[in-house]
Amino acid sequence: MLTEPSLIAGLRRHHLFSRLPEAAMQEICATANLKRLPAGASLFHQGDKADRFYFLFSGQIKLHRVICDGQEKLVEVMRPGESFAEALLFRGTPLYPVSATALKTSLVASLNGPQYRRMLEEHPAICLEILATLSVRLHQRMGEIDTLTLANASRRVARFLAQAQSDDSGVITLDVPKRLIASKLGIQPETFSRILHRLVESGTIAVQRRRIEILDSRALTAYDE
Repeated sequence: MLTEPSLIAGLRRHHLFSRLPEAAMQEICATANLKRLPAGASLFHQGDKADRFYFLFSGQIKLHRVICDGQEKLVEVMRPGESFAEALLFRGTPLYPVSATALKTSLVASLNGPQYRRMLEEHPAICLEILATLSVRLHQRMGEIDTLTLANASRRVARFLAQAQSDDSGVITLDVPKRLIASKLGIQPETFSRILHRLVESGTIAVQRRRIEILDSRALTAYDE
C-alpha cells in the first residue's frame, strides 16, 4: 500500500495519474507496493509475467535485454519521476521483454496493471492524453532506431551528444557509466571512448570526467569519421 503523502503527490503529478478521480487514485494506491532496491538488485527479469508496471521515485533503473548472441543490450535508463512497463498494458503483452535492474539505490512503486487498465476503461477521456504521450515516446524510439540502423558509430555518438545536451546549453552530464551509453548506441565501450577522444582532438568537444561540453556544434553535426 502507498500511504506516504509526498509519494502520492509525486505519483499524482505524472500524466498517467494526474486526471484520475480521487476515488480511483485511492484504489490504485491501496494495491501499490513500495520497493526499495539496493544498487545491482533486480526488479523483474526478461520473460517474467508482466502484470505490474512501475513508477520511479528515486535512484536509477536500467532496462536491458539479452539479445541473440548472448550479449546484454541497454534499452533505457529510467530516472526519478518516470514510469515504465505501462505500454505492455495496452499491447496485451503477457511477459516482460526486458529486465529491470537498479543502477543506484532506488525507490519504486509497483502498480497493478489490470486494475489500472480497468480504471481507464471507466474513464475513457483520460486515454486521449495518455495516447498523446505514448505517441511522443514512439517518435523518440523511431529516431533511436534510425540512428542504430542507418548511422555508423561516429554518427551515433555525435547524435547522442547533440540530443543529450541540457536545453541546448552545449553541456552534457553523463549520469550513467560510459559502457551503458555504448551499449545503448550498439557499439563497444572502447569505440565510444575512441570517438570521444577524436572529438576532443578536433576541438569539437571538451571532456572533464562526466562533463562534456560541445565547443563546435556545426562540426559535431557534420562529424562522420
